[in-house]
Amino acid sequence: MAKLASSFRNMFLSLGSICIVAGGILATVNDITRQPIAVSKKAKLENALKGVLPGFDNAPSDEAHWVGLTEGDSLKVYPATKNGQWVGTAIESHSMKGFSGAIRVIAGFDTQGKLINYKVLEHAETPGLGSKMDEWFRTDKNRQSVLGQDLSRGSLKVTKDKGEIDAITGATISSRAFLDALNRAYAAYSGNRADAVSSATSTVDGEGGYQ
Repeated sequence: MAKLASSFRNMFLSLGSICIVAGGILATVNDITRQPIAVSKKAKLENALKGVLPGFDNAPSDEAHWVGLTEGDSLKVYPATKNGQWVGTAIESHSMKGFSGAIRVIAGFDTQGKLINYKVLEHAETPGLGSKMDEWFRTDKNRQSVLGQDLSRGSLKVTKDKGEIDAITGATISSRAFLDALNRAYAAYSGNRADAVSSATSTVDGEGGYQ
C-alpha cells in the first residue's frame, strides 16, 4: 500500500477522518449512557423527596412545576399528596451567597408551613467548616436545628444577625447562605416573593474567623 504523500490536503483529510470517527464514538457513548444517567438522577431525586416529605402516594417529580421569585429566578416545586389529600411540598432551592459559591438544597414543608426536613444537594464549601451544614442544622443541640421551624413567623437568621439559629462554628458565611436557600424555598412555598430576599449580611471577608 502506497504511503500518502505528506501534504496539507492529506493531513486535513486524515484529521477530518479522525474527528468524524471520534465524534461518532462520543455520540454513541452519549446515547448509551443518557438513559442510565437520567434514571440515576430521578432515583436520587425520589430518595431526596422521601427524606424531606411526609408519606405520600403520588409522584411529586411528575407533578413538579416552577414558581418565579423574581425575574429570571424560579424554584422547582414538588407537591405531595396521599389518598388525594395534600400533605406537604418540597422545594428545590439554592443560594449564591456561599463562601465558595452556590449551595443547592431541597426542603420539605408540611401543610402548616413548618420545615419538615432538608437535604443538601450540592455545595463547594470548606471541608470541616461549611461542609457540616448537611448535619449541623438538623442536630438537636443548643439552637442548631431548623427542623420544625415555622418560617411564617419570619426568615431564618443566625444569632449574629439577631436570629435564632446557631451558625456552624467558624463558618457563618456558609450558614447564612444555607439559611438563605431555606428562606427562598419558603418564599416559593408561600408565594411571598418578598421573603426571597435574605436580610443576612456578611460582616467580614473570609471563612473561619468571626463574621
